Amino acid sequence: MAPCKKDFPVIRACIFDMDGLLINSEDIITLCTNQLLEKYGRPPFTRSIRAQLMGVPDSTSSDLFHNWAKLPVSVSREEFKQELREQMRLQFPNCEPLPGAEELLSKLSRARSASSGGRIELALASSTKSDTYELKTSRPETKRLLGFFPPDRQVLGDDPRLRLGRGKPAPDIYLVALQSLNSGVASADKAIKPEECLVFEDSAAGVEAGRRAGMRVVWVPHPDVAVEYQARQKDVLAARSGMFDIGDDWQLGEVDDGWAESIPSLQHFNYEKYGIDVPVLVSSSD
Repeated sequence: MAPCKKDFPVIRACIFDMDGLLINSEDIITLCTNQLLEKYGRPPFTRSIRAQLMGVPDSTSSDLFHNWAKLPVSVSREEFKQELREQMRLQFPNCEPLPGAEELLSKLSRARSASSGGRIELALASSTKSDTYELKTSRPETKRLLGFFPPDRQVLGDDPRLRLGRGKPAPDIYLVALQSLNSGVASADKAIKPEECLVFEDSAAGVEAGRRAGMRVVWVPHPDVAVEYQARQKDVLAARSGMFDIGDDWQLGEVDDGWAESIPSLQHFNYEKYGIDVPVLVSSSD
């Protein structure tokens, strides 16, 4: 067990996942998948399989999903994929912000480092592709929510800078997000380092991606995922859940090393813990 690190660098940037963290798209994906499973006479998602697939790009095309689902031989993987994609396209415009998301982003957008006084930079690192991103953010409230991230600081799953097959739990998307942040840093300022970034994630795959990128992580799991991994929470936070095998084990953390924590919702985020100072808004009537 590693000693818990105390002397972390100042947080200068916060990088967010989107699906299941900021908006309720993961619940919509589960709903659509269950409807299709029922059509083919198969049982709905179990909590365990859902927890394993959440946050992994194209997870319902994976061996893990199909070995579990045992769809009729008459239904090809491609046919299932196309049907599910069409079902989700119909439902994604119903995506809504999750509790605490807008308040957190609003506060971070005006926050400063308590020690340096520098502003906290924001970026998005989402596995969703551009076309589905547009559907998921079509409601005014979701569009407003994602508006906290400037377009040049939104890294999506089909970003040309991402290598094929290197989605989460690989660290690539978070490292590209950091590049986008540093491209906007004034020349007089030092580039933001990975250890100065705080990643917000809802999935075990996303936590591992953030840890592999050398960043600190706040894990906000879906309640079903939290229950499923309750006994292994410390392993997930250290990126040592054992669910993913992509090599580069030197990127993994150690149990209780202090680089990651889990909170029940975005409303429970502790700004002070990370040295983030949020100015109090003074109303015009004061």
